[in-house]
Amino acid sequence: MSNTITIDPVTRIEGHSKITLTMGDNGRVENARFHVTQFRGFEKFTEGRMFHEMPAITARSCGICPVSHLMSSAKACDELLAVQIPPNAVRLRRIMNLAQHAQSHALSFFHLSSPDMLLGFDADPAERNIFGVLNKYPDLARDGIALRKFGQTVIENLGGKRVHPAWVVPGGVNAPLTPDWHEQITSMLPDALTRIRRTLDWYKDIFGNYEQEIRTFANFPSLFMGMVNEKGELEFYDGKLRIIDAKGEIVADGLDPRNYRDFIGEYVEPDSYLKSPYYKPMGYPDGIYRVGPLARMNIVDSIGTPLADEEWVEFRALQRGPELSSFQYHYARLIEILYAIERMEKELNHPDIFSERVRARAEPNRAEGVGASEAPRGTLFHHYRIDDRGLITWVNMIIATGNNNLAMNKGIYQAARHFVRGDRLEEGMLNRVEAVIRCFDPCLSCSTHAFGQMPVEVVMIDEEGMVLDRKVRG
Repeated sequence: MSNTITIDPVTRIEGHSKITLTMGDNGRVENARFHVTQFRGFEKFTEGRMFHEMPAITARSCGICPVSHLMSSAKACDELLAVQIPPNAVRLRRIMNLAQHAQSHALSFFHLSSPDMLLGFDADPAERNIFGVLNKYPDLARDGIALRKFGQTVIENLGGKRVHPAWVVPGGVNAPLTPDWHEQITSMLPDALTRIRRTLDWYKDIFGNYEQEIRTFANFPSLFMGMVNEKGELEFYDGKLRIIDAKGEIVADGLDPRNYRDFIGEYVEPDSYLKSPYYKPMGYPDGIYRVGPLARMNIVDSIGTPLADEEWVEFRALQRGPELSSFQYHYARLIEILYAIERMEKELNHPDIFSERVRARAEPNRAEGVGASEAPRGTLFHHYRIDDRGLITWVNMIIATGNNNLAMNKGIYQAARHFVRGDRLEEGMLNRVEAVIRCFDPCLSCSTHAFGQMPVEVVMIDEEGMVLDRKVRG
């Protein structure tokens, strides 16, 4: 007799989703699925809008990573204009994008995932949250709050506001950096650097306590994809795509993101609104790949900044080849925060940082444009077509989280097979299945959640609909 376990909603992620586990007669998990249960429709409802509105509109896809959508959208619009934007505009876009990575990674690591590592995967969910961390580990919690504030403040200083800044526009940015804002940003860098190095030391001391989780949290062979620069270094804003296999061998390199449809296919499963992209030459679902911090650590030849390079060398020493455990997305996020701070300082010290030439203006000169960048969660594509009046006729977006969809599904199956047993629901086993998803830090919508007002109900039923067990959180 088969049973079904439904976890609805998945907690401590951005957006709404659920997990279903199908149990066999032997009490073991036979299948696991991650379902995204909300539909946004940005690709369709932007049709008929003027192309220059797209950065501001698509940034509303999410309140957590609006800057990432600004970057990819503006780059797609640059293509429509057929302009080369001023070098200082590129520099300023980079700084804002680096700040986006810092604040988003801090939110993911400290607020959403650290409660599991600090308080235990089996802890009472009423305490296993950021407030529990604040109570028992106030210093670490304060570091997390400060690092997120740092990234948000940089975004605000450049763009005028922390969420949905309208500063990045087709052709560049709206305004140059002022000396006052430059001074404020640079003054925050030493403190941010101290806090992230302290967090890295802490994480390296404790992650060995989670051997089971490292072994089972989406730990399997797959492809990895991300951007690198011409030196093979880490690149967030603009670069070529590299794809490697589980042995570290380069499968494809120097891929132009504008030609993504040549090598990325998009499949839609009937039980989810989240697309399942795959590497076309290997087909669906064999062309499974991962993107985001873990993938980026695996594909690069180096990071490109001194302190982050030192940490990367330690990271790569964990395995003889690529790191396959998605548990180490957490480690990779911390290294990327360090890189973001170092790279931001480098860009801010450029002699032309105050140049007022920050926007190229033109009318549309192309009917089609593709923009891609590295969002905190991975490679993000925006693809637009316009008519002669500049009105949007067609849009395709591959969200970073979507690129990880196949891996997330495979990951929850692996973890569920290891931890979930029998006909009783235990908090720790279910939390570990959810925690696999949190490793990827999926960003599913721009919805907000009210603390204490969204209880989770987990129900186990048999094939005849009889309730075998029930657990309510919150």
